[in-house]
Amino acid sequence: MSHKILVVDDEEAISLALEFLLKRAGYEVAVARDGVEALERIAAWRPDLVLLDIMMPGKDGFEVCQSVREMNDLTPQPKIVMLTAKGRDVERTKGLAVGADDYVVKPFSTEELLQRIARHLGQEAA
Repeated sequence: MSHKILVVDDEEAISLALEFLLKRAGYEVAVARDGVEALERIAAWRPDLVLLDIMMPGKDGFEVCQSVREMNDLTPQPKIVMLTAKGRDVERTKGLAVGADDYVVKPFSTEELLQRIARHLGQEAA
């Protein structure tokens, strides 16, 4: 069974690159371009993991993460990995405080990201 990953990033080049990387790694992938679309996709598609940017129009990644964690009918809850250029301690701490499972700062190693995703999904890394 292929795990479902939702990529949430308003930068098209990044979301396309992540979509390609994840599909090549065997995951089923969908993309959302802003926080509002992300919440709609999460509720309807129920991904296993969400790669979530912070700086987006509509709702930012912190708001999206907190909203997902408050969705009582979303069982099981998806793993949330914040994937962002915001790397200061205060932002990392806030991301984890609102419910993120992990926090990766851009630019990132694709191999490291795939390892982290596999770990969160309970898989052996490729």
